[in-house]
Amino acid sequence: MSDATLHSVTQDPDDFAVQIADSIESFIVATTEVAKGDEPDSAVPFMLLEISQLLLAGGRLGAHEDIVPDERYEPDTGPEPDVDDLRERFAVMLDPVDVFSEVFDPYEPRKAPVPARISDNIADIVTDLRHGLAHYRAGRTSEALWWWQFSYFSNWGPTASATLRALQSLVAHVRLDQPLAELDGLDTDEDLTEDDLAEEAGRVMLEEIAAPLGLRSKK
Repeated sequence: MSDATLHSVTQDPDDFAVQIADSIESFIVATTEVAKGDEPDSAVPFMLLEISQLLLAGGRLGAHEDIVPDERYEPDTGPEPDVDDLRERFAVMLDPVDVFSEVFDPYEPRKAPVPARISDNIADIVTDLRHGLAHYRAGRTSEALWWWQFSYFSNWGPTASATLRALQSLVAHVRLDQPLAELDGLDTDEDLTEDDLAEEAGRVMLEEIAAPLGLRSKK
């Protein structure tokens, strides 16, 4: 299936594959536009909305029965598009709130939180989604749906969920007029314990992040 037929009128708009592909393509397009930095003041709330909508598509994939591709081995999709520019643009745009802490598996007992970056997560999500979209555009619909479902469980779903939680928390801190814990200087390459994360935490006044990120504190 080519780009020209991705939204062909001959396709049933109620078809599951069409709806999932539309949601994923919409997220990639919107995220790429935000990364251009033309409207940095609205970046955080806009990405909160986009990731929320993407996770709806992910939930539909997760609730769907296991999807089996037509071919036993995955066809080659060619070289993966570079996402370094996207990653770097978000890192600059979100500084100094790019780093946050997350727990990978909430059901693993006494698991310490680890540092992560919103910019890294967004780039990883886009990479996974583009891979499936390459199959979809080549007409391999079952392969695309299999990949999106598999990677939803194994990578982009948990990554998007963690990113959504970080963005929602950031917006909530500002809207509820609550100081934000700072992770300034926290390195995502470090293997830090929960005590280390607590030690890194400082206090940042809301005014320092509200204006550049397009968020307003509660009056």
